[in-house]
This record gives sequence, structure tokens and C-alpha cells, in this order.
Amino acid sequence: MKISTISLIIASSAILLSCGSTTPIVSTPIGSIDMLPLKSTPLTDIQTKSWGAFDLSRDTIPGMSVDRAYSEIIKNKKGKTVIVAVIDSGTDIEHEDLKNVIWTNKDEVPGNGIDDDKNGYIDDIHGWNFLGDIVAENMEYVRYIRKLGPKYAGKSESSISAADRKEFAIYQKAQAEFEKEYQEILGNKERYKQILSRLEPAHAAMSSKFGRENYTKEDLTAIDSPSDDEQQFIPMLTQMLRFADSVPEVITQLNGGLDYFGGKLESHFDTTKDFRGVLNDNPDDINDSVYGNNEVDGPTIDKEDVKHGTHVAGIIGAERNNGIGINGVANNVEIMVVRAVPDGDEYDKDIALAIRYAVDNGAKVINTSFGKYYSPHPEWVWDAIKYAADKDVLIVNAAGNEGLNLDDVQVYPNDQEGAGVEIGDTFITIGALNTAYGGDMVATFSNYGVSNVDLFAPGVKIWSTTPLNTYEFLQGTSMAAPGVAGVAAVIRSQYPKLSAKQVKHVLMSSGLSSKTPVVLGGDDSNQAPFNSVSKSGKMVNLYNALIMASKI
Repeated sequence: MKISTISLIIASSAILLSCGSTTPIVSTPIGSIDMLPLKSTPLTDIQTKSWGAFDLSRDTIPGMSVDRAYSEIIKNKKGKTVIVAVIDSGTDIEHEDLKNVIWTNKDEVPGNGIDDDKNGYIDDIHGWNFLGDIVAENMEYVRYIRKLGPKYAGKSESSISAADRKEFAIYQKAQAEFEKEYQEILGNKERYKQILSRLEPAHAAMSSKFGRENYTKEDLTAIDSPSDDEQQFIPMLTQMLRFADSVPEVITQLNGGLDYFGGKLESHFDTTKDFRGVLNDNPDDINDSVYGNNEVDGPTIDKEDVKHGTHVAGIIGAERNNGIGINGVANNVEIMVVRAVPDGDEYDKDIALAIRYAVDNGAKVINTSFGKYYSPHPEWVWDAIKYAADKDVLIVNAAGNEGLNLDDVQVYPNDQEGAGVEIGDTFITIGALNTAYGGDMVATFSNYGVSNVDLFAPGVKIWSTTPLNTYEFLQGTSMAAPGVAGVAAVIRSQYPKLSAKQVKHVLMSSGLSSKTPVVLGGDDSNQAPFNSVSKSGKMVNLYNALIMASKI
């Protein structure tokens, strides 16, 4: 951007002051944090469940100063209700901590089978499900292989016409990616099987010896004159008890891993099955836009397939101060549920239409906690991002979890059609912070990039809502993005005259910066100052953002 952030804020201030403004907040923004002491004690269980709301300057925990903002600035100010769209796997709209904050389309009569609001989607009461009954899906590069394989399999580059070489290169890249990822997943599955084949008989022998399954490391160490077999079993079982409180828990986790890797092999990497067929649409035709259904909480009874979206929704807006579960970041939101992200890679068409649906139905903030590295129709999503920008909607996007520098690799969705050329200024990409302030505060998995990641927010060990009135820790940039979406919603609620562009610049300008060298991608040899690994060089801070917004 050629206009500096400071210039933009001054210009924006002049425009808003000309039509009236609220009294600026008389509070001192949180300033330099480089001299703050590092936290020397581990987080307690209570702190871990809410660390994202903590204040770095007071707690030495790199949270977003949410609690401080509510106690000192927001207090009893309700603000304007803001609709936040969660484009994700779906959301459990019956969850005890979400049911009162789910958006309802007041222009639609429930269950009458009529498109009352004439938006093309019948009975879209709480949003729309662009996936229908689909749960599992291929990776995008597997879809490329299935589509292009009949044309290019077994051929050399010299036999390909000039007109087809670009497509052939994509096929070759997809094939190489498939072989690499498939072998890695297969190898992980085999390793888990081997560990279980040794662990289960060892555990059975020791359970018989102790007369109980839940023995401890101390029990194993105290065995007097162990037999030859026991000498083999004790080190292995002791090692396993590092990963859980009991060996049965480890066995459960390993079996879960087997199911996970097996599921990936059967869905993500199945080169023969077309999961899309049940929708009866053409995924390569953006004008074929009416498909799916209104079941935004997904097709499965256990709702396991909507865990991700339910967790994201809770971070943004779980009902605050109701004595149940958690407090979402935003206190005056309605969550619009748009189901468009399967277990596998999303389709560009679904995402483009999902963004447009959210915009057309009143969302002012959209959360997009997903991504992929192959995209056959990126222009459809770019057009939708432009549409959102034109309609004054902020999109908060997850950076991705591969520990990569996004300035070196293209990820989708993004807001750059070409190198460094932004589509609009209402799209913001978020990396993930760890719980510990200092050199390890960038999550080991988080992508980063001074051009393509805008800001960082808490994304490790995030406690939030999961289906059927449960709560779990999840982590990823998928959890960092909704934290920022919640902060954006609070700003838009308290200062509704601010544009989406202004809100983005408030988020990026008001955050906390640090020159502390941080480890990137979990590689100790790859370090850089924190203020150089994103465009803003900062971590989001609600307290500071509200102060800056009030002055604009």
C-alpha cells in the first residue's frame, strides 16, 4: 500500500469527525512490551482455558487484553449487533453456549418450503449448507489427478503440445504432492500399528501383574527382580506414560490416530471416488449456484464433522457471562453459519458462493479458517473477496499450519491476484501465537510472512465449544483467526460508523509489537524478530484497538 497507515488513519479521522464522533476513550494504550519479564511458571488449568483473553503487560501471557477491555472500556456499553459469518464445516446451532447467539433470517418462514426472501435458498433460517450431505472430500491435488490423469498419465513433457504444457505442469506437481503426502500418511499409520502391536501385550502383562490397568511410572520402577520380558516392557511403558496419565489412554490415542490416518487414505487420497456427485451440481460452473440445503449443523448424528466450525464459532461469540462454558470474544454478535468446508479440500465454487451469501445476508465480518495450496478457479474467490470489499465487509482469514513463509508459496484463499497486488483492503490474514511470551511465542506450526500474513493472535491450546454441549482444546491458525474476528466484531459493534477498511487498519496499527527474536516453523535455526514476520509486525490487542477506534 502506498498510503501509510498513519496517513490513512488521519484522513479517516477527518472524514468521520466531519459527520460527528463519540468522545475518545481516556486511557493509556499499552506501549512497549520488550522489557516485560518472561513468565517463569507454567499456566494453571484455569489460565490455559482462557489465556487468549489475558493481558500481556499485566499477566506476561500474550493474550488479546479482552478481559481488560471489558472491565475498563466496554463495561456496560452494549453497542450495535454485528452479524459474523462463520464459513466452515458447519456449527452445532443447538449448543448450550451458542444457541442464543445464532443468526436467524427474519425474512424466511421456517419449514414452509418456500424461498420467502427470494435469495435462491429455501428455508435458510440460520445460514446455508453448500455441502449437502458431504462430509469427506479429496485433496485438491487428488481431484487434479483424477481429472487430468486420463489425458496425461504416463506421458513425457516432450510429447505434450505447447498449449497443454501449463496444465501438464500442474498435473505433474499434483502427482508429486500426492506421492509425498500419501507415503507420509501411510508411514504414520504403519508406525502406529507397530507401536500398538508391542504396547498392547506389554500392557496386558503388566495389568495382570498389578491387578489393575491404571498403574504408574512409580509402580513400574518399583518392580523387584523383573523378568526378561518385564525388562523389555518397563522402558516402553514408562515412555508411553509421558504422553498420557495412563497406558489405556495412550492406546485410545493410538487407535484414534489409526482411524485418522485410515480415514485420510480412504477420503483425502482416494483417486477413484468422486464425493461431489451427490450434490448434482457442476463444480466448474459458478453460475450453477443453487444446491445444498439448510442443515447448517451437518448430516451426522454425532456432529463430529462440525467440530471445527463449532469451535471457531465459540471463540468468536459464545454467549458471555451466562454461567455456562466459555466467554466468546464478542458480546453482541449473531453467528451466521455457512457450511462449505469438508473434511478434505474445499471447492472454490463453494467458497465464492459462501462469501457472497454471507455478504448479501448482512454479515459485517466473515471468518475463513481454512485453506489449500491448489486452486483451479481462484478468480471466483477473488471476485467474491472484491464483492465483500465493495459491500464494506471484513474477511478474517487463517494463515495456515505448515510453518511456511507465505511470501514464498501461494495459499488459497488469499487477496493477491498477482505478486504484491491486493484485491481489496478488507481481507486480513492471521498467524498463531503460543501461550509463552518470548522466543517461542510464534506457534511452531504457524505460517508467517511479511507480505502475506498481517497479524498474529492466540492459536495454541484454545478452549472452546464443541458439538453436543462439550468443550475441547484445539489449536491452529484456525483458532487464531476467530479471535481476531471477535475483536473486529467488538470494534464494529462499538463504532459502527467505521468502515471495514478502517477496522482492518485499527487492528494492524493498534496491536503490540516486539523486537524479540522468535523461532519460525519450529526450527531453532530459523529465527527473526517478531516485528518482521508479518505485515504489521504485531499481535492483536482489543484494549488498544478500542482506544484507537474511539479517536478515529
